Amino acid sequence: MTVHFIGAGPGAADLITVRGARTLAACQVCLYAGSLVPRELLAECPPDARLVDTAQLTLDEITAELVRAHEQGLDVARLHSGDPSVFSAVAEQMRRLDAAGVPYEVVPGVPAFAAAAASLKRELTVPTVGQTVILTRVAQRATAMPDGEDLATLGRSGALIVLHLAAGLVDRVVDELLPHYGADCPTAVVAYASRPDEVVLRGRLDEIAAQVKDAGIQRTAVIIVGRTLGAEQFQDSHLYSAERDRHVC
Repeated sequence: MTVHFIGAGPGAADLITVRGARTLAACQVCLYAGSLVPRELLAECPPDARLVDTAQLTLDEITAELVRAHEQGLDVARLHSGDPSVFSAVAEQMRRLDAAGVPYEVVPGVPAFAAAAASLKRELTVPTVGQTVILTRVAQRATAMPDGEDLATLGRSGALIVLHLAAGLVDRVVDELLPHYGADCPTAVVAYASRPDEVVLRGRLDEIAAQVKDAGIQRTAVIIVGRTLGAEQFQDSHLYSAERDRHVC
């Protein structure tokens, strides 16, 4: 049997992929992060499925549940918010399953930054303005950041930067990015992206911290900083240009 790491999407239950929903419906066991995964998704599970909320479990306890289900010959859905490829803590689970000889697969999901961009009605890469997106976070009580991945270093590129898990440290974020992006740099914060209680804040880099505090946002949010957020005058993409030779592969 197989463990299926499934990206549940950013919050709205209908943003899980078709493959994710079909896989969920075929699994006899489902482990889910109760504090982040929408409860409506659990209705996709078989009526007799074993449901395990992992919010209060340790990594070893989660692994034990996965291995136990495998030994019983049961497929397992391991539901993670967003997409498993970023900030999902999937890597350490995979490492333990490899050691235990348990097979697994990954079903991608819609990441929070994509849902935030949709809410902002913005493309994060704009021709001649910005073609690079940096996905990162800041260290506090969580795992330390590797050398060279601090905001001061990453900010020197001037590329659009998306910060996860940083809403509670917004003052620090602003202080470290101001020298590189400037006070007037367009900035947005999207909390609970795609959910009914979604909150969208827009402003300059030097004023966004006050907005975040006034809105009472502490977590489940992304901070986006970069010139593409405010780009209005830019060159059209070459992709659909009339001058492009469409006979060249």
